[in-house]
Amino acid sequence: MSDPIEAFFTSLAGQAPGRLHRRTAGTIRFELTGGDAVEHWHLTIADGRIAVSRQEQPADTVIRSDRDVFDRMARGEARPLTAWMRNDFTAEGRFRFVVLLARLFPPPAVAGRPGARLPGRAGDATGAAE
Repeated sequence: MSDPIEAFFTSLAGQAPGRLHRRTAGTIRFELTGGDAVEHWHLTIADGRIAVSRQEQPADTVIRSDRDVFDRMARGEARPLTAWMRNDFTAEGRFRFVVLLARLFPPPAVAGRPGARLPGRAGDATGAAE
């Protein structure tokens, strides 16, 4: 699978990130724009699992992003909260799911330095927040 976005959503459906709390429940719809098309992805989160569909359904939170921005987040090249604060994507609905994005996306990569740690993340070679 060469599309990082599709690979990202497929991996969420296959196995939810270990840092997802079992009590977390709700829905997120992603609307990704590229050219004249809008791509929809819908997540249903319940009992520590994530179900993924391509349907345009109502959701607790709607995330709207350019496909290129989302692609960078899916590859770990951009942090979701930083991208949101820069208005690289918009969100409406329940803010707690915007914060949850940090748990769903891969940690940022440190270019050219395998095993390197990001500043402020001592003891965690992945760069993931604890």
